[in-house]
Order: sequence, then C-alpha cells, then structure tokens
Amino acid sequence: MAAAGSAASLRPAIPAPRHSAPRETGAPTPPLPVLLSTWSPDPTALGVLIVAAGLYLGGVVVLRRRGHRWPLRLTLMYLLLGLGSYAVVSFGFLGTWSPALRWAFTTRIALLMFVVPVLVTLGRPVSLARAVLSARPRRRVNGFLRSWIAKFFGNAIMAPVFTCLVFSVFFTPLSAVLRFDPVAEGAISVLVPLLGLLMVLPMAAHTVARTSLFIVAEFMFAFVELVLDAIPGVLLRLGTVVFDHAGVWPGALPVWFPNPLRDQQLSGDFLWFIAEIVDVPILVILMMRWIRTDRRESRRMDELSDEEMAELTAAHLRGE
Repeated sequence: MAAAGSAASLRPAIPAPRHSAPRETGAPTPPLPVLLSTWSPDPTALGVLIVAAGLYLGGVVVLRRRGHRWPLRLTLMYLLLGLGSYAVVSFGFLGTWSPALRWAFTTRIALLMFVVPVLVTLGRPVSLARAVLSARPRRRVNGFLRSWIAKFFGNAIMAPVFTCLVFSVFFTPLSAVLRFDPVAEGAISVLVPLLGLLMVLPMAAHTVARTSLFIVAEFMFAFVELVLDAIPGVLLRLGTVVFDHAGVWPGALPVWFPNPLRDQQLSGDFLWFIAEIVDVPILVILMMRWIRTDRRESRRMDELSDEEMAELTAAHLRGE
C-alpha cells in the first residue's frame, strides 16, 4: 500500500527498508533480540564517522608530535560514547527501521539532536582544536563560537523554542516525506547532529561570556523547558488521528509491527522520555557555568580598592 494524502503526491513509491528484521511472534514492540541484531549500512553516516574520527585522532597525533599528551580518557569518551552512540543510532535498529516506523524515526532524530552531541562534547573536541590549530585558525574557531549564531543557539532560552519548531514537523505530512526520501534521510544524518552541536558546544566550551543575572535567567528558563519539551511528545501520544497521513508499510511485516496510530503513540512516548532526560545535563552545565561566573565576578570585586568600591556603589545608587 502506498502512502496516502500529501505524502503520496510528493513521493508515489515507498522504498523498502534497508534491512528486513526476522518475523517474530507475541510482542507488540520489537523483542530484545531483534533490537540487538538488526543492523544495516548507511554510507552517509559512515562518511560522517570517518571524517569525525579522522579529525580528532589527527589532532591527537599532532599534539603527541609536539611533545604534548592528550588524555586517553577523553579520546575514549569521544570515540566510544560520542561516535559510538552515533553509530548505534545510525546503523542499528533505529536507522534501519527509520523509514518504516514513526517511533524509530522520531527517536532517531531526538537522539541525534540531543544525546549524541552531549556525548561528543565529553571528549572536548573544541579544546583539542584550540591546542592543535595555529593562531589564525584558532581565532576563527573562537570567533565562530563567539558569533551571533553560537549566541543564538547556545543558550537555554533558545533551546525549547528551537526544539518545538523541529518537533512540529512530526505533526505534518512532511514527516512522512522525510522518512521515505533517501536524500532527506542522508541529510538528517549530517544536519541534525550539527544542529545539536550548535546548541551544546558554546555552553560546554564556555566561550560565550554571561553575567550572573543572565545565567540565572537561563537556569530558570531551563526548568520551564522541562514542561515545554513534553508538549510534542504528549500531543503525539494523545493524538487520535495519524498526523502524517501515511498508510501502512507495504509487504510482509513482523507480528510486532504496530498499526499507524499505535506507531505514532509510541513515537510520542519515546520523544517525551528523551526530551525530559536530556534536560538534566543541560541543567548541570548551567549550574557549573553559574558557579564559575559567580567566582569570577567575586574575584573581580575583591580586587577593587576601597575608593573604586565606593565609586562603584555611588554609581549604582545613582542608577548609572
């Protein structure tokens, strides 16, 4: 059966999944053996892995040749946790069944946008780049991290707004088009993690200077984000119609394969869970930045002389 509605008009033929999981019985969701044994190739994701690992390991080698050592634990966290999680999402069950299953598609996007970038930053790739690059390229990297783009994406106020805009696609027929189109699927493997890094790297690298007042506002808004992030998942879970208007996946299906409405409800469950869990490390990062900023401002105040402090107090009382 072909996709119905708007999705059918834009893409008349639905491609077969990259891998056919074995037929199982007695479970409405995939059994654990299916989740663990379902793997398929993804050339785009493989290219991303090769480039990301090559750049990082090349930087480690350059540092070693200069007589410096890069901590092994950071390299392992970058390769195993960061790139490893990207590989599991891209080559495993979620990547394999992303075109066919709505919940695999939405979970894949949520993990690539929120979880994988956070795990990548554990290897401190920005710090490695600063240590390896010469003066001019290093200034360019720092300049980008201090640019308006980094400031726009790298604060807790922008994150929930941007998240809601991205997840609103799941309520439109465009979601089915993105699932069925191989070109869009490859673009997701590249662009979605990059968007996630834009939101995480400026905070993790501490390149954007903030005042204590601004960080407090970010911190309070992050708690509001805990509620806002749940909205797309709740709406998908409680929906009584299939929002993307796509029909049933063609061909023989495993017994555990859900019907379209149940598939959409499962996507809401996983999306809700992931969106709430990933807020925890963001809160931790904001708390650490708040502590550092408070210490820095306190140290500056301690360095002021009595005359400078009196002048500063008078200026504050005058409202200057």
